[in-house]
Order: sequence, then structure tokens, then C-alpha cells
Amino acid sequence: PGSLLAAEAMRAAGLLLAWALLRPAATQQCHLAGPGGVLRFTDTHAEIRVPALHRVPSSLDPLYGLVRRCLDLIQQNPLPTELLRVALNDPGSVRTSQVVQYELGYVVCAAVALLFTVAVPVAGMCFCYCRSRRRCGGRLRAHRRSLGCHRHCLLACLSLTSLVILTSVVCAFVTSQRVKGQMEPGLGAVPATLRTLRQHIANIPQVAPLSRQGVQMVVDQFEVPRQQIISDLGGLSRSVGLSIHAQLKAMTYAALADLQDRAGDLQTSLHHLQILDKTVRALASARAELEPVLRERRRRVVALLDDPRCTSCASVLGRAQSLELGADYSKVPSVEKVLKALAGLPRSDFAEMIRQGNGTFNSIPELAVERMAQVIQDLRDEMARMTEKVQSIANSFPLPDYTRPVSEALVKVEDRSQPYLQEVERFEQYRWIAGTVLCSIILLILACNVIGMVLGAYGLSKREDPSDYECRGEAGAKFLLVGVGLAFLFSWLLILLVFATFLVGGNIQTLVCRNWVNQEIYKFIDTPGNLPPSMNLTRQLNLKRDSNLSAAYRECKSGAGLWEVLQLDRSYDLDEHLKSPKYTADFQKRLGDFTARLGDVRLLRSEGRQDLETFARSGVDEVDYRHFQEEMKNPVVQTSLPGLARSLEGLQKMQRNGTVAGRLAAEAQALWQMQNSTVQSQEALVAKLGESIQFLSHLAPHLQERVKTTLATITSVEARLPMQAQQILRQEIGCFTRKELRYFMQYLNWVGQTLREDVASCQPLATALDNGRVILCDRIADPWNAFWFSLGCCTFFLIPNIIFAVRLTKHFRPIRNRLISTGSEETCPFHIPRVTALKL
Repeated sequence: PGSLLAAEAMRAAGLLLAWALLRPAATQQCHLAGPGGVLRFTDTHAEIRVPALHRVPSSLDPLYGLVRRCLDLIQQNPLPTELLRVALNDPGSVRTSQVVQYELGYVVCAAVALLFTVAVPVAGMCFCYCRSRRRCGGRLRAHRRSLGCHRHCLLACLSLTSLVILTSVVCAFVTSQRVKGQMEPGLGAVPATLRTLRQHIANIPQVAPLSRQGVQMVVDQFEVPRQQIISDLGGLSRSVGLSIHAQLKAMTYAALADLQDRAGDLQTSLHHLQILDKTVRALASARAELEPVLRERRRRVVALLDDPRCTSCASVLGRAQSLELGADYSKVPSVEKVLKALAGLPRSDFAEMIRQGNGTFNSIPELAVERMAQVIQDLRDEMARMTEKVQSIANSFPLPDYTRPVSEALVKVEDRSQPYLQEVERFEQYRWIAGTVLCSIILLILACNVIGMVLGAYGLSKREDPSDYECRGEAGAKFLLVGVGLAFLFSWLLILLVFATFLVGGNIQTLVCRNWVNQEIYKFIDTPGNLPPSMNLTRQLNLKRDSNLSAAYRECKSGAGLWEVLQLDRSYDLDEHLKSPKYTADFQKRLGDFTARLGDVRLLRSEGRQDLETFARSGVDEVDYRHFQEEMKNPVVQTSLPGLARSLEGLQKMQRNGTVAGRLAAEAQALWQMQNSTVQSQEALVAKLGESIQFLSHLAPHLQERVKTTLATITSVEARLPMQAQQILRQEIGCFTRKELRYFMQYLNWVGQTLREDVASCQPLATALDNGRVILCDRIADPWNAFWFSLGCCTFFLIPNIIFAVRLTKHFRPIRNRLISTGSEETCPFHIPRVTALKL
């Protein structure tokens, strides 16, 4: 049963090995280094991008929001499309009534400003006339009890008015400075943005061979995958050889190990067979020599124990009588026939064969490098030809026909905008100077108010009699009147500056910025007939017929390119030019056609095979090793010589007869000598024989199957190695081809995306429009409008400031007649009691 179980196990192992050998290499995974990395391409257009500007949060945002709401109340009319259409197409036919109707809110404000400009100076002249007549700003005629409350009320009102004017003038200073700070970079951003756009548009079609811009820069990025592929080609051959070696080494090493085991079995079996034959002969010879000696020794011991003089010897007599030889190895099967069949083996050096086979197999990587050298060089040459094919993308790109008109239009806009920008800059300089001077005058008026109120209040606290003259109170009144005079003198300049800046900034906000935010301007431009032919942006920008500026702006803002906006795919099929087979067909064909034999390895020569076949036919497995084992179970001598010797020694001590005792001692000594000299040497030979029998008995049942399996395995491995090496070669080349094609696809996809969205991107156009709105509306118009709003608050609050200051001056001067007021009736300051009749 044990041999059957072992045979089944060997059969299962053979089937498993056959499955491993016959399994197709195509099922293996790619063993080349990784699936291919992600290529990094240079951002070729980063230097000509238009940076996006955003509204910066500010602490003045509440003021800006308040001004915008005020302007929304002043100008509630929507975008005047009819008026603008007439003004753009036929400026001479514009009617004043249409302009006044649209600008009605500003007309009302102009009327208020005109009224203020006339009324306040006239009032100032009247005040001067009254002062010359000592009527306005003079002294109080009489002292009343309510004068203190009235005075405090006037002080509070004038202080509050001054505080409002101070807050407004600070806001005016800040916003004026912010306008000045934003105006210069904002005006400079206009030509800079136009130049950037023109550079962006002009760089797109730069495709000359020596150019390093635009499309050519994108094409030149083919150097990235080319260098990566050339680098991979440098390690392809060794990588293929190492992969073949790695995938086949388990099978090859297992076959070589199996062959080494069979060679070891042959040599070890021959060695044990020789030991077995020699030992059996020695045991048979020793038994023949021991037999007469043992027979004589038994006769003498039996005669001694049977002597009547021997006391208590009958108990040992039976054991002595059974003293005879045991195992007889002359009866075991002979192995001379087997040894004769194995004579002269092994005739071949199995160790050298295994070493040579192992060396040949391990040299596969170097052999792959040698065999693939030519195809690697051909692939490098093919990469140079592929570079020329990629250049055709740049040579056939059609964008110049579309971008040239846009570039020319941008040049015209840039040239025509320069004089206007210079005028705006000059006007802004005048505005800033006038605003700074007038704000300084307002601060001077406030300083007069503060000094006047402080001196007047201090003078009142030091004056004991309201009718007494007090210089500090008088000085306070004069400071207040100086402030009033300055207010009358410069109020008309203030209102003119406020109205001029209001008219410009308000119209920019309500006519441009508000309609820019809600995209009403784009709708106006998109409506056919609104713009004259010379300003037809759809035609000048080469927009597709079913598109308009609003749609183009939205597409550009969302990241679309000129490719999509201009629908260039109708005239130029970029996808067709970027198909991978157009560039990689020859590369793939050279790799696909390559073949090489890399697995021709001879593991076992014919003489070695003959040795193993002779070993299998030698009859080693036909010897009856069980007979040997059965015979080895018998002792050399049936009765234990040491036990019998010890029994005789014990009887020797019990004897009274000295002669018998001496003979017993001599016989015991002879038995010990026979045991130590003869029997023990035979027992050692039996033990040595047992080792050989054990090895041979274990080997014999499986010898035929093991040898056949080894020979079949060696034959199969030698046959399968070239085929499997070829399959692995095809597989690894296929993996390499897919990996390198992924580099091509990465580049071609990047080219398509870059040409559509980056090099030919129109997002800078949308960004430039957004930046224009941010600069004009958020960074200039908002602080500009906040400036006139703050300065207007200062101007209009000068009126109550004048009134409160003039009335307060009377309280700082002495009262003409010191009268005590009780309700509505006045009495003399001294009370003379009435004379009444005396009663005696």
C-alpha cells in the first residue's frame, strides 16, 4: 500500500509539472518595469497668460455700496439701446430730448448744483453786506434765561456738523488717493493687456522651424517622450533576457535538480550494492569459520555441565545445548548480476553536464542583448524619422488665417487708445490737485470752527458779566466768521468739482459698469444693426455665424479655445492629424516582426541519458530486499554468548570442587573471547548491511518511475525552453510596445488639449474683459464715485455749518443791554420799593 500511495503521488507531481510546462506564457503578466509613468510637459504658454484680477475687499465697501444705491435711484433707466444705436450709426441725428430724457436724474442734479453754485455765493455777498451794516453776526440785544440752552444747542449742532464734514473729508481724501493709486496702474494695464493679448494671438501661428513659440513649442515637446522611449530602448534587451530567465528559471532549475538527484541515486545505489555484495560475502565466510569453533565449544561446555561434580549445573545445561549459529547469509539473493549491469557506470560526468546547462541558461540575458542589438538601433533611427512626422502638425496648423485679423484689430485699438489714456491721466492729475486743495480748505474751515468754539466757550466761562468785553470770546467769534467766509468763498468751486466728477463717475457706473455686470452690453453688441459695419466684432473676430459675442465670451470664460469658438474642426481635422498609428506604425511593425531563439539549452547529453536508462534496467528494483531484512532479524548465534558466559561465572562461584570451578571459569572466558572477537565483528557487518538494504529497499520501488519522470522532464524542458522563451519574448515586446505607445498617446493627447485650450486658448480674451471691468468699475469707478459723494456731503453740510456758526458768534460777543427776562416782560435791573402810608 505504501508503494502504491507513493506511485500516485509521483503521478500527480508529474501532471502538475506537465501543466506548468505547457501553460502558455501569454497568461503571464508584463515583467518590464511598470506600466509606464506620467510624462511632464513644459507649460509652453505660461509666460503669455493674462493674470486674472479680482475685486479686493475693502473697509470702504459699505460706502461703495451706498453710492451705487444712490446712483441707482438717480438713474433708473435701463441701457438706452435705441439712443446708442442712433449715436453709433448716425451721430448727427441724435436728439437732445432723447439724451435729456435718459439723463433726467443727472439733469435734476445739475439743476441743484447750478442753484447751489448761484445761491451760496449770492448769500455770501448778502452776508458780507449785512456784516458791513453790522446786522449779521453782531451781538445779542438782551440777556434771556434761555440763552444758555440755546447756546449749548448751537454748540452741539455745530460740533455734529463739523464731525460729519470731518468724516466726509477724510473719506474724500482716502478715496481721492485710492483713485490716484489705481488710475496710473489701471491706465497702464490697458495697453499692457492689449499687448499681452496681441502677443498671445501672434504667438499661436509661429510655426517656423527656428521659432520657439506657439505651436512649434508644443511640437518641440515631442523631445520628452522621445528621450523617454530612447532611454527605455537602452534597457529593453537586457530586461527581456532577465524576464525570460526569471520566468523559466524555476522550471529549468527544477529539471536540473531532478537530474542531479538521479545522478546521485545512481552513484549511491552503486556504492550500496558494492557494500551489500562485499558484506554478504564477508558474513558467509565468517559464518563458515565460526561454525566448527562454536560446535567444539558447545561440546566442551555441555560435557562440563553434565559432569556429576558440577553443582547446580543442570539449570544451564539446556542453554548450552542450544548453542548454535543463527543467520545464514549464503541463502540471500545475489546482486552480482546487478553489479555486472552497472559495471563502468557512470560513464559521463553529470556534475559537469549540470554546470554547463546551468551556465548556458544563465547566459540568456547576455544573449538577448547580443541578438537584439540591431533591432534596437533600427528603433532609434525610427524615432528620428518620427520626429519629422510630428513636425507636420506645426506645418499644417491653420490658425494664422483666423488670428491675423484679430491681431491687427488689437494693434488699432492699442494705437487709438493711447491719446485718450493720456487725456484721462492728465484730467486725473488736475482732479487730484483740485480735490486735495479743496479738501484742505474744508479742513481749514473745520479748524476755524474748532478753534472758534474752543475760544468762544473758554471766553464765556471767564466772563462774569454778559455785557463785558472778553478778547478770547471775540477771537472765537472771528474764527467762526473766517470759516464762514471761506465756506462762502469756495463753495461754488466745491460744487463744480463734485458735479463734474459725479457726472463722469455716475455715468460710468450706471451706463457702463451696471450694464457690464448684467451683460446688457454684450446683448447690445450681439443685436444685429446696433453697431456700424466698421465695429462688427463678430466679423472682425471671425466668430462662427451662429455665434455671438455673449456666447463667445461664455465659452472663452469656461476654458474653451479658439478651436471651439471658431469651429476650426470644420476646416482642419486635428484628431486625424493626432492619430497614433500615423506616427507609430513603423515602430510597432519593427517590434512585431522581431524574432530570436534565446532558449536553446542542452541539459542532458546522450551518454548521460544512456547511463540513467542502464541504471533503470539494471534490476536494482528486482532484488528481494525483504529476504535480506528477514535474515537480518536472526542473530549471529542463537544463544546469547554473554548471557551464557555470565551464567558459567555464577556457577563457578557455587562449586566446591576446584577443578570444576576452574574449568567453568575457563569456558566462560572462552565464550567472552568468541563474543568480542568474532561475533561482534559479524554484528558490525550486519549493521552496515542494514544501512545499504534500507537505502536500496526505499529506492527500488520508485526507481523506474523516477528515472522515467526525470528523463521525460529533461526532454520536455529542452523542447519547451525555446518555445516558451519565444512566447515570453513576444509577450515582453508586446508589453514594451504598449508602454511606449502610452507615452505617444500622452504626448498626442497633450498636444490636442494644448492646441485646443492653451496655445489656441481664448480664455485670455475673456480674462482681459473681466480685468477691464475690475479695473474700471471696482478699482477706479468705486473710489471715484465715493470721492464725489464724500466731497458732496462736505459741500452740502457747509450750509448748516454756516448757519450754526453765524448764530453762534452772537453768543461769544458781549450783550448790548443786560436785561433779565421773565417770560415776555422786561423790568429794570434795580427794584425801587413803593412808598406806603405809615400807620402810627
